Amino acid sequence: MNSDEKQVSESAGRRANKRAITALAVFVAIILVLYVWQPDSFHLWIKALHVVAVISWMAALFYLPRLFIYHSDAEPGSAQSETFKMMEQRLLKVIMNPAMMISWVLGLYLAWDVYGFQGGWLHAKIALVVLLTGVHVLFSRAVRTFSADGPRKSPRYWRIMNEAPTLLMIAIVILVIVKPF
Repeated sequence: MNSDEKQVSESAGRRANKRAITALAVFVAIILVLYVWQPDSFHLWIKALHVVAVISWMAALFYLPRLFIYHSDAEPGSAQSETFKMMEQRLLKVIMNPAMMISWVLGLYLAWDVYGFQGGWLHAKIALVVLLTGVHVLFSRAVRTFSADGPRKSPRYWRIMNEAPTLLMIAIVILVIVKPF
């Protein structure tokens, strides 16, 4: 088996999934240890971990459409296309999905614990995060479409879609920092 075949093998994908599950389990264990070890500053730890998860989620949301741009130009079934498929699937399963889940869980915990779900800015932020999750779902579907060598959108489409997470992120950060209403 050459290195190209090894990169796209099913066993490599299973190992990546196991690593993602292990990472989530370790993350939950860290949360529990922090709750016991640092109860007075637990919400600060949650905020810090929430920011780390959001940064990871956003990095994946920025990178995945770039992969789609290049993948759109690759011939279906080619070695290049198969490599993009594996890269997209691993980015989605190992980074993007866990980071989104952690962002949501910790974010909702903070909305409840720190803010009591109060504030117009918080409701607007949650609405924008729902839209960001919609972008995530759209990208997830595209990963499946590319994986099945289904109909492809143009590189121009993916260049435009690459801006959606950026615009939503800017609005979300402004709401969180400025709290305009």
